[in-house]
Amino acid sequence: MRRRSMLIFFLAAFTIYFLANFYLFMKGYRIVPAVNHYRLIYVLSFIFLATTFIAGKILERVHSSVFSDILNIVGGFWMAFMLYGILLLVLSDLVNPVLRITGILHKDSLLLYRRWAYIITISVTFVLITIGFINAIIPVVRKYNITIAKSAGDIKKFRIAAVSDIHLGSVIRKRSMRKLSDMLRESDPDVIFLLGDIVDGEIGPVLRGDLLESFTCPKCRDGLLAITGNHEFIGGADVTIPYIEKKGIRILKDEVVTLEGHIQVIGRIDRDGARFRNMARQPLDTLMKSVDSSKPVIVLDHQPMNLDETERNGVDLQLSGHTHNGQMWPLNYLTAKIYEVSYGYLRKGSSQIIVSSGYGLWGPRIRLGSRSEVLVIDIVFSGGNQNR
Repeated sequence: MRRRSMLIFFLAAFTIYFLANFYLFMKGYRIVPAVNHYRLIYVLSFIFLATTFIAGKILERVHSSVFSDILNIVGGFWMAFMLYGILLLVLSDLVNPVLRITGILHKDSLLLYRRWAYIITISVTFVLITIGFINAIIPVVRKYNITIAKSAGDIKKFRIAAVSDIHLGSVIRKRSMRKLSDMLRESDPDVIFLLGDIVDGEIGPVLRGDLLESFTCPKCRDGLLAITGNHEFIGGADVTIPYIEKKGIRILKDEVVTLEGHIQVIGRIDRDGARFRNMARQPLDTLMKSVDSSKPVIVLDHQPMNLDETERNGVDLQLSGHTHNGQMWPLNYLTAKIYEVSYGYLRKGSSQIIVSSGYGLWGPRIRLGSRSEVLVIDIVFSGGNQNR
């Protein structure tokens, strides 16, 4: 059943990818002059660009190399071109009949209109991709100040740094990890939480460059705690998880740990663990039996789903990621429809939920309408006895 659902998913994704490329291809093919091999050059160039992402993923799985990295990077930019190219060309298709009905556009000017529509599409998309790339490589620190109305013993204040969706691999590499380490060091947290999708998928590019070796945090008093995301299972959890743990990062797999003797942290297995690797997670109700509800309870759950369960169990704070806040506009509107909170802060009863847009990204190294970020959360325990 699991293999069948995966097959259906990949067939649907491939069909959408093929149809999107076919639409773009035909839009360009109709305006390329049929002289001097222009159309042949166009066809070959388009096929190369349209297949880079898929070819890169296949090669990465068979044998990771710099060449497969390049294909993945080029393919990622092509996916961004697909998104904005289709949006702009569809807009031109909608404007076309309006101009013809109003008499502004005549039949003999149709080819010229199509050419200019394609030229403008390429130009605007190139500008958007450039802006999105610059935006993606400049991460920010997003700060939250919250209060938990429980006692944490002598602790009055506690600082968390949380990072979701690093997506280490062909695109996010050592330089990004060194930048992340610097940001975490400057934030001076009491603990760091990695909220899943530490790796992008296939572990090959990560192992080849030992990318986590560049990740350091000398000032973290309570160390590094992590949870799995869906991508840890996509790439092979049997290799990915041991590699992460070997670097001194403790991955909580439906486990509870207590920090400073009072702050209880529940780290959940990602909900897709059952779908990809037969690693089903326990219900939150079951995990809550291991905690003292009179003390602060923090839940780390990669995907911000079933938040009614979070509220019902009296969780004080849940930290999640996964959504990327859509990563590229207008996809943030789609994620906002899918999730009760796809980005930012939500108070639900006595529970507080924070969803990060993530530090890394999937596919294109582009962000438009979202930012790469590190969360810094300052918690005040209103029942504490004295300042730290």
